[in-house]
Amino acid sequence: MSKADRPDRLARSASEDGLDLLLITDLTDLRWLTGFNGSSGLAVVGADRRTFITDFRYVTQASEQVTEFDCECCKLELFDALPPVIASGSRIGFDESQITVKAQQRLVELLPTCELVAAGDLVKQLRAVKDSGEIKAIAAAAVLADAAFQATIGEGLVGRTERAVALELEHRMRMMGAQRPSFDSIVAAGAHAALPHAQPRDKEIPADVLVVIDWGAELDGYCSDSTRTVATGAISDSARDVYELVLSAQMASLDAVAAGIGGREIDSVARDLITAGGHGDHFGHGLGHGVGMEVHEGPRLSSSSQATLVAGNVVTVEPGIYLPGELGVRIEDLVVVTADSNQRLNTLSKDLLTVA
Repeated sequence: MSKADRPDRLARSASEDGLDLLLITDLTDLRWLTGFNGSSGLAVVGADRRTFITDFRYVTQASEQVTEFDCECCKLELFDALPPVIASGSRIGFDESQITVKAQQRLVELLPTCELVAAGDLVKQLRAVKDSGEIKAIAAAAVLADAAFQATIGEGLVGRTERAVALELEHRMRMMGAQRPSFDSIVAAGAHAALPHAQPRDKEIPADVLVVIDWGAELDGYCSDSTRTVATGAISDSARDVYELVLSAQMASLDAVAAGIGGREIDSVARDLITAGGHGDHFGHGLGHGVGMEVHEGPRLSSSSQATLVAGNVVTVEPGIYLPGELGVRIEDLVVVTADSNQRLNTLSKDLLTVA
C-alpha cells in the first residue's frame, strides 16, 4: 500500500464497518496516514472527505507534509473546527483507546446530531501490514543499530558501567543518523539481567557473567528492535545450557514464522521447548510483537494472541529465560513475514559471543 493509497484504504475500511467518517487523533496514526509529524493535529476521513486540522504553530509544516488532505487551521481547540466539516447525521467512528471520556463528551456537544461509534483501531490494523518502502526503512534502522552495537561492544564491557555502555550505544546510533533510540536501551549484567526490562545502573560490569543488551534505532520515522546476550568471560555450564536452550527455542520459533500462522501457535513453539527444558516458569512474557513506526505494535506473538500473521507483518522473535538472583538470557531477531517463511532484518550472529 503506497502512501497515497492509505486514505482511500482507510475510507473503505470505515465504510465496510458502516461508518460515514473516521476521526483520527493518535499522532502516530496521523503520521502514517498524512505524513504530519508535529504534535497537534487530527484528521477526518470518509468516502469524499480528506480533512486535516492543526493549530497555528503547524500551518506551514502541514502545508508541506500533508499533501493528500485539505488542511484547516483551528484557532481554539482542534475539536472546535469539526462542525463545519462534518455533515449532520453522520456516523463517526473513533478509536476509543485514544480519546478520553471528557473528549467524547465534548464531541457530543459539538456534533449533537451525529452518532459517535467506538470503531477500534482501524488505522493500526492497516499499519500492521508494511509496504515495501516501510520494510526498507525498518531494515535500514536495523542495519544501523547492528553497526552501533558492534562498535560499542568493540570497546569492551568489563569495568564499564551498564549505564555508560547504554549511553554509548545510544550516542553511536544518533551519530550514525538515527533520530533517537527506539526505546531506552537495556544493558543488564549478571543477576540484574533476570529483570526483563532492567534499567542500566551506574554499576560496573564484572567478568565471567552474561550481559543482556536490548536496543533499537529510530530512523526516518521507523524503529528497529534487537537483543543479544553476551558473556564477559568464562561462564558456568548451567548458564551456557540456559543460553543454548533459549537459542534453540528462538531458532525453532523463528522457523515457524510465516503468513497464515497464528501468533499463539508461534509462541507455543518456543514456550513448549523452554518448558520441556525445565524453565517454563522463567519465560513470563510473550514471544514477540510488531514493529514499525512504534517499537511495540501489532501483531502480537503470545499465548493470548488472536492474530494470524500475513505477509508484510514485521515482528520480533524474542524468547527469554530469567532466573531471579542468577542470570537472564534473551535473544531477539526482527523479521518480515513472507508468504511461506520470513526474512531476518538484523544480521548479527547468535553464537554466544565473549566480550572482555
